[in-house]
Amino acid sequence: MKSLRTYSIPFAGLKLGKHLFEYEINDEFFGEFDYSLVKKANLVCKVELDKQETMLILNFDITGTVTATCDRCLAEYEQPVNVHEQQIARFTEEEMGEDDDIITLGKNDHEINIAGLVYEYVNVSLPFIANCSNQGDGKQCDEEMLKNLNKLSVNDEQEQNADPRWEALKKLK
Repeated sequence: MKSLRTYSIPFAGLKLGKHLFEYEINDEFFGEFDYSLVKKANLVCKVELDKQETMLILNFDITGTVTATCDRCLAEYEQPVNVHEQQIARFTEEEMGEDDDIITLGKNDHEINIAGLVYEYVNVSLPFIANCSNQGDGKQCDEEMLKNLNKLSVNDEQEQNADPRWEALKKLK
């Protein structure tokens, strides 16, 4: 977790207004998180921090690619990532409800670590079903692997040799 300190933004010494920070997100970043779905990545994270009197507004722009595994043919492919998110951090001493999407910063806080936010934004942006066609370059799944999977899949012969007692139940429709 020591390398995640790189992703801490010290806001205490910043003037009011907008400030830009840029980070390279790679394999080492995701290696810091246990059980991360992403293992390989080549991302650029630009964070625009708008410091105001009572809050910080963080605008995230994360672009690049992560290496994903196709759920259909098990081939690795480059999944494009393009994330635009906003996070608000408010300066207050009172506790806010857990359901609020606002980060609470106390008077003793002098920096904000964005590593967890970046990790979350990248993982949430990945498609639920990874597929080689997501690359956008027209590449499709490995045909040889699909043929092998079709050979191993349950075929219609088993359905034809079904128990005759089920046939009687099918007639009840």
